[in-house]
This record gives sequence, C-alpha cells and structure tokens, in this order.
Amino acid sequence: VQLVESGGGLVQAGGSLKLSCAASVNTFFAMGWYRQAPGKQRDLVAVITSGGNTNYADAVKGRFTISRDNAKSTVYLQMNSLKPEDTAVYYCALRRRFATNFDSWGQGTQVTVSS
Repeated sequence: VQLVESGGGLVQAGGSLKLSCAASVNTFFAMGWYRQAPGKQRDLVAVITSGGNTNYADAVKGRFTISRDNAKSTVYLQMNSLKPEDTAVYYCALRRRFATNFDSWGQGTQVTVSS
C-alpha cells in the first residue's frame, strides 16, 4: 500500500489548508490523519471508515473535516480556523480490512501556522 500526501504549507492563524492523501488501494477498513509536533507523540486527528463514519480529536472538532472520494481513492482533511498549535507534520494512515490497527503510512506533510 502506498499513500501520497499533499497540501501542506505555511498559513497564518485563522487561515485554511486542505490536505490530500491518495492511496494505491481502493478498499480499506479506515483511513485517517495523524499529526506529530516536535518533541511530542504522534496523535490521531481524524478518521473515516469505509462506511463513511467519522471521528475527530477534541482539539480539532468543529474546525477540521475529513472526507473521501472513493473514485479517486483519496482522503482529504479540510482544516479551517487554524491555530499555531496545529503546527505539526501530518501523516496519512490506512487500516486494511481485518487489520487491528493502522498499518500503512504516508511520508508526512508539514503544516506550519504562524501567529
């Protein structure tokens, strides 16, 4: 499985960015976005299942939206009202069917929010 992310960059606080993750497979149990800030652990940001159910970290609820385009095998993360504390490397992840956890990862894309 290959995951290719795009869409990171530098934005001012209050701005928006949209991340994309293209998968080399079109069947999965779930796809998600994680992020890791310097010196911190990698945390789950948002998840979407093959059935379309979504879940978000409390820190991003109401500001971030995860969505998918099945025809393109692509998952998106729309990030609005960005804050400096959202600065991190964002990783796309995929959990295959019958897997117990996310087992495929993208290379990561940097998101930097300036104050």
